[in-house]
Amino acid sequence: MAAFGTSGLRGLVTELRDEVVLGHVIAFLQHLQELNEFQPGMKVFLAGDLRPSTTAILQAAWQGVLDAGGEPHYLGRIPSPALAYAGFRAKVPSLMVTGSHIPFDRNGIKFNRPHTELRKEDEAGILARRPALDRGVFTDSGALRRRPELPPAEDAGRVQYKERYLDYFPGQPLKNWRIGVYQHSGVARDLLPEILEALGAEVLTLGRSEAFVPMDTEALRPEDRALAQQWVQEWQLHALLSTDGDADRPMVADEQGEWWRGDQLGQVCAALLQADAVVTPVSSNTGLERASRFARTLRTRIGSPYVIAGMEQLLAEGCTRVVGYEANGGFLLASTLHEDGRNLHPLPTRDAILPMLAALLAAARAGTPLSSLLQDLPQRFTSSDRVQEFPTERSRSILACYQEPATGLAAFNRDFADIGFVAARSDLTDGLRLHSEADEILHLRPSGNAPELRCYVEAGSLARANTLLSAAMQKLQSWRQE
Repeated sequence: MAAFGTSGLRGLVTELRDEVVLGHVIAFLQHLQELNEFQPGMKVFLAGDLRPSTTAILQAAWQGVLDAGGEPHYLGRIPSPALAYAGFRAKVPSLMVTGSHIPFDRNGIKFNRPHTELRKEDEAGILARRPALDRGVFTDSGALRRRPELPPAEDAGRVQYKERYLDYFPGQPLKNWRIGVYQHSGVARDLLPEILEALGAEVLTLGRSEAFVPMDTEALRPEDRALAQQWVQEWQLHALLSTDGDADRPMVADEQGEWWRGDQLGQVCAALLQADAVVTPVSSNTGLERASRFARTLRTRIGSPYVIAGMEQLLAEGCTRVVGYEANGGFLLASTLHEDGRNLHPLPTRDAILPMLAALLAAARAGTPLSSLLQDLPQRFTSSDRVQEFPTERSRSILACYQEPATGLAAFNRDFADIGFVAARSDLTDGLRLHSEADEILHLRPSGNAPELRCYVEAGSLARANTLLSAAMQKLQSWRQE
């Protein structure tokens, strides 16, 4: 069944029938009407990623906006943060048809209120509604009998998003930098080179694919690691950049061809922006606190709605330069930043472009290779992977025995005795996060977006993090066989 996760409605393409999409869009706008954030005649922005299934879902969503009394505007195939930014600036609702990084046979819709992403409490308000649909417009299989045609895309959202960065980072600070852009099937594959070239970089576009590639920044494919090494060496690149499918999660490889972890990138970006307060989920690298670089830090559950709530809390407490990031690399800005008369307006949703530019500009300003920025961070190393096609309820059932206050740690240490990790204490903020006396972390959590069991580890060296992850994943894979 299609269901709400931490990023909106997600499900198998076969489950996202026209009647399901249309009903959820109407319920979303009815919910906003109850909040006085939508009224008939109001604009609603729509956009999508490059999955083959996206067009049909966009058409059903378009019809849903019409049936709810809205005025749909199609902004094209643009990044999720570009759509959100356009909606926030215009103070109108928006929805992005995207499956982000999840497998090819799935898709979804990410809903945005006029000023923010959906809150967790909004989900209940939407799901509680059962809008009356005219059954006569659907076939027996739930498809629209007459499918609306999407108009030519309006370019304003794409242009506004691009100008956001070029206005705040003027001139050509990346002159003499040769940067590769791994295009695959990411929706920012043409926009990102335009931004880099405007900043003075020489850009090589690589690996464009017309078949959709589900790129997960927290579980990179071995072939993508090999490609980074190959391309950086072959083309003598200073950096290689890419994103996931809807460009809200960044991918940065340095001049050595090593892909950075998203929580390392988040620390670098927060420092460049001179943040005084940083919010990030419990799954992010603990180097954030160890660096003592920021006046205030706050940990949350995993998912951008929780990070946004944390940023709002710190703003209310008086912090003035508040940012957030996730372990997947998505970066969120809660404050308006000012520099020499230029403004960087808030974008409280995951963004891939800002953290990538921040890393490049930090290295360019220092006159050092990109990899040198990581040497300035506390030497804590994280690694992650996931077991796919692992039902969420089964994940929760298995983990439950390790979450019992009296017996959980002993049960875990008994069952995981062969992986070389002895748990000393647990954190149940989100899933099962275990700390060892050896200052290592093992975190198990069901995904909020797909039937996957995710595993995160942290250790004092990259080799140890990878070894621990490999051992833990063998154990998790064995559960799948049971």
